[in-house]
Amino acid sequence: MTEIVRYTLFKISDAAYIQEAVEKYSTLSERAEKSDEKYILHADAKPLIADPRSQGFTLIATTIFGTKADMDYYDNECTAHQEIKALLKGKVSEPPCVLYMKVETLDM
Repeated sequence: MTEIVRYTLFKISDAAYIQEAVEKYSTLSERAEKSDEKYILHADAKPLIADPRSQGFTLIATTIFGTKADMDYYDNECTAHQEIKALLKGKVSEPPCVLYMKVETLDM
């Protein structure tokens, strides 16, 4: 089975805002629905350790989708994702860096 693993890097300077984002991402996979069904396989966010090599990024969010179409839905239509965007509006110093890849998983 192929999954889409997505990493989103944010530059957020205020620790309280980082914690708010961590909390919102911790329930994302339970809140996000597509056609009345949960469609995000996994979601979480973690603060990053300060390091010059981090280039100012302070938070990483990991989101795993079953398909690229699910990720596209998340980007364009998902209400739960819109809530995260609204929460972070004005708190992120520049647009986030989004990276994603296909990962082969073992069917168990």
